[in-house]
Amino acid sequence: MKTRILLFAALLFAGTIVFGQECDNGKYIEVTGTSEITLVPDEIHYLIEIKEYWIEEFDGKSKPENYRTKVPLSEIEQSLRRALNEIDIPENAIRTQEVGDYWRERGRDFLISKRFDITLSDFNKIDEILKVIDTKGISYMRIGELQNKDMQAYRQKGKIEALKAARKKAAYLVGALGKLLGDVIRIVEPQENVGYSRFYAAQSNVSSSQAEAFETFRTIKLNYSMVVRFEIK
Repeated sequence: MKTRILLFAALLFAGTIVFGQECDNGKYIEVTGTSEITLVPDEIHYLIEIKEYWIEEFDGKSKPENYRTKVPLSEIEQSLRRALNEIDIPENAIRTQEVGDYWRERGRDFLISKRFDITLSDFNKIDEILKVIDTKGISYMRIGELQNKDMQAYRQKGKIEALKAARKKAAYLVGALGKLLGDVIRIVEPQENVGYSRFYAAQSNVSSSQAEAFETFRTIKLNYSMVVRFEIK
């Protein structure tokens, strides 16, 4: 998969600008430079939770008090695994995350659930999954963690771009006052803002057409800021 990268140095983003005195000639400027990187993940974790259900739920006429025929979790899991195998998702890509349940209707049996983390390399596989699975036993499906094997390199690039943005911002601000920018006095790296975490919970429904509406959630966004203090000549 070809990775798309968007880099920009946000020179005019809201940031900290401080003028003061703390260097040899007594003059400095402190600014915040920012950057953003957008990339396509090469590892997608798709979460599917299955749950026992009653056959009578789907007959269109039975009331909850008349539900009698429970479909066991093992049967639902076998059906899911067969469907995933049909679209060439290997067993080693399917990891069990959690088994159990925490609530039941008063006077009724527990309906046991099981959650799977399925590792994919292509978002198109999600559309294929939605086409082949039996949704009766599916409690929910959603996109989980998004990763890229070159994430560390992108993090470094993002911080470098933020530093460049800080220098450029400081230079034009100082230049507007008829001054020149001097050496770096101090660099502060704020706590990293992992922007892509906001996209982990992109909900997926059980039809291919609806899943396509979540195209905007299919990228990782990394946001960085660096606070830099420069001498004013």
